[in-house]
Amino acid sequence: MGSERVLFVDHTGQIGGAELILLDVVAGRENSSAFLFEDGPLAKALVERKLKLIISKWGSGLSQFRRDSKWLAAAPLVGRLAAIVEEIALASRSHDVVYANSQKAFVLAAIASVFARRPLIWHLHDIISPEHFGAMQRRMQVMLANARATKVIVPSQAAASAFIAAGGKRGLIEIVPNGLALPPEPRTAAELRQSLGLPQGPLVGVFSRLAAWKGQHVLLEALTGLPEVGCIVVGDALFGEQAYAAELKQMVLARGLADRVRFLGHRGDVPKLMKAVDVMVHPSIDPEPFGRTLVEAMLAGVPVIATNAGAAPDILEGGRAGTLVPPNDAKALAHAIASVLSRPESLDGQLAYASLRAKARYSVTQMLEAIGLVIRKLQAGAAA
Repeated sequence: MGSERVLFVDHTGQIGGAELILLDVVAGRENSSAFLFEDGPLAKALVERKLKLIISKWGSGLSQFRRDSKWLAAAPLVGRLAAIVEEIALASRSHDVVYANSQKAFVLAAIASVFARRPLIWHLHDIISPEHFGAMQRRMQVMLANARATKVIVPSQAAASAFIAAGGKRGLIEIVPNGLALPPEPRTAAELRQSLGLPQGPLVGVFSRLAAWKGQHVLLEALTGLPEVGCIVVGDALFGEQAYAAELKQMVLARGLADRVRFLGHRGDVPKLMKAVDVMVHPSIDPEPFGRTLVEAMLAGVPVIATNAGAAPDILEGGRAGTLVPPNDAKALAHAIASVLSRPESLDGQLAYASLRAKARYSVTQMLEAIGLVIRKLQAGAAA
């Protein structure tokens, strides 16, 4: 597979949810290259997958430019951004298709496509909405997508609807749910906790990068009403959100939660950690375009509590495959956690259904086949 020469473009050298998807997509594409704005763990992982790696000479530090920042703040960076556009355009000429894996990567790749004239895929991992982006950013994204993108891949109907509502062309959209596979872990939760040094007793977990819109603070507030429940917070601040991470740790101290909450940082053993908790909580306060950790928990046989927004209601089938709560409602979240923990034996049917649903709808094989078909069609069209 993967004989097409694809230039994969990403703005960061770190590995977040979108980059985990990218690492699956690039597997077996040894004729392809990856263009990153900056070096980091992602670069190493891409080289391990035998892609040719191109690191921008001008992109270092741009990943810290937050997506909700005012575009005027980027004015001093215009020269560097123009240089990156030139780099992308030059690299594009030796490839059949350009594949932008982030919003920042897409903006510069779209401008570069004016000069390189290669089919351009935008894998849109965000929901284009006022909660996530400023008005000028939304207008620029949609304008460039309508003018330069050949296809826009989104992971959910929620992300597709937001793109169209913002003015994006419906014909550009290709809905491809994110896919993943979770290796089996035969040990029990108690055995895993012992091996990982985690506390016994009721334990919940939240697994995502630390960012205000991800809602970790809502879970911490909920824990103040659940005195017997422990919590692990897995993830770290990746894109200029260190202040929020510090606020969370201060909140733990102020609420008297220090003996019950553990910050584990970025981890490479999330599947093990997820199977070690009694409940996986997905507390985002703004709509999410997908929810990788929801599917991971469903595959792991762990009960899920998620906010009723974005793609979560679809993934959990309106609550049949998990529990939905209102966004930014600590009391409702605490009640849901207490309810799930009090009746584990009654959840067997829900967990079995969730596992079947995840395997049927969100397999990595299905995702790769769908994305591969998009790439092949664009490559064939460009060659015609």
